[in-house]
Amino acid sequence: MSNFLISLKTFMQKGRIFIQITDVSLRVVGVPRTTGFVNKHIIVQLNTDENITGIGEMSDFSHLPRYSPDVGDLEVVLQNILIGKNPFDVALINNELLDNFPEAMYYYEKGSFIRNGVDQALYDVCGKYLGISVSELLGGQIHDEIKVCYPIFRHRFLSEVEENVNTVRQRYKEGFDVFRLYVGKNLEADEAFLSQVKQEFGTKIRIKSLDFSHLLNWKEAARAVKRLSSYDFDLIESPAYRNDFDGLYHFRLKIDHPVSEHVWSLRQQYEMIKKDSVDIFNVSPSFIGGLSSARKIINAAEVAGKSCLLGTTQELSIATTAMAHLGSSMTNLDYVSDPTGPCLYTDDVVTEPIKYKNGYLLVPNRSRPGLGIELDHRALERLKVNDLSWGEVTVHQLQDRTANSTT
Repeated sequence: MSNFLISLKTFMQKGRIFIQITDVSLRVVGVPRTTGFVNKHIIVQLNTDENITGIGEMSDFSHLPRYSPDVGDLEVVLQNILIGKNPFDVALINNELLDNFPEAMYYYEKGSFIRNGVDQALYDVCGKYLGISVSELLGGQIHDEIKVCYPIFRHRFLSEVEENVNTVRQRYKEGFDVFRLYVGKNLEADEAFLSQVKQEFGTKIRIKSLDFSHLLNWKEAARAVKRLSSYDFDLIESPAYRNDFDGLYHFRLKIDHPVSEHVWSLRQQYEMIKKDSVDIFNVSPSFIGGLSSARKIINAAEVAGKSCLLGTTQELSIATTAMAHLGSSMTNLDYVSDPTGPCLYTDDVVTEPIKYKNGYLLVPNRSRPGLGIELDHRALERLKVNDLSWGEVTVHQLQDRTANSTT
């Protein structure tokens, strides 16, 4: 008999499952990227009266706008909300979290990061208690692996092109053959990069998307796409200012490629569906506030006849593993996805980081309960930082994720 059936039988014999959260702890870590920039994340641990600990990740706080919560105060707030609660009351807890950390129609809203970390930990507890994987809690595993792309960050100067082409060379050797390009700051450099990649790699390399990340208005983005249209790419991401639903719609009418946009609130998705603004919803639990909210986004997209892909804010292995479980259960995961965060960092906080092979994110074995990963407490201590303060970090460093502060 499978672990799931044993758990279900136990549930039916005992009646409603009731366990209690007894403590909440938050640990701040600063993890360097390969560029030298240090991103800050919060690792969540939920302890229960059954001696089961669920883990989650709030990632990453090193984004504009430059404000973050006081971690000590946040820990107390979450203790007040969660201690005594049954972790299986996922919907009830998420409603209370949403009241305390509401959606703000902004995709780097720190409240969404907070809700995401707690929600992951709830699923981890529930899966461990039942002896089943998070993918089974989310509806069952359809995919064993998820095709992903490696990000090429925005060119500000023509001199940065060669470095980015070299990144393609290195990652291609590691098995990545699909890339997404952040564009719009320096179109001459963007075009030079695309030209050089095409000349050097031909059809061995695919460009998944031109990602404007709301840098331009829709008319400027349309002109940029026209300029770059002689190069092959699959789709276009965020080609209008944030929450410009009419602009996305007008852009979509003018361009042949499918258009994708991140979802950072239920209201925002509603507006995009109502105005028929996009073809693809970019779904990231970090941006929408957890696996529970992500499932709502995915289901709404399916009802609306829209495709999905998994987005990212470049998470560590805990949150990336949660996304792998989510993606493994999706029926409308129609495009190459983005979660390659662990490849961008020089360290991690788990004993066994999530794995990639030939450009695929491998879904953890479903025989492992919960998320299927364990914290590395020595790494937590090694990467520990005191708070989420910004120090002397410049806006360019935040946007380009580099330790170089050159303007």
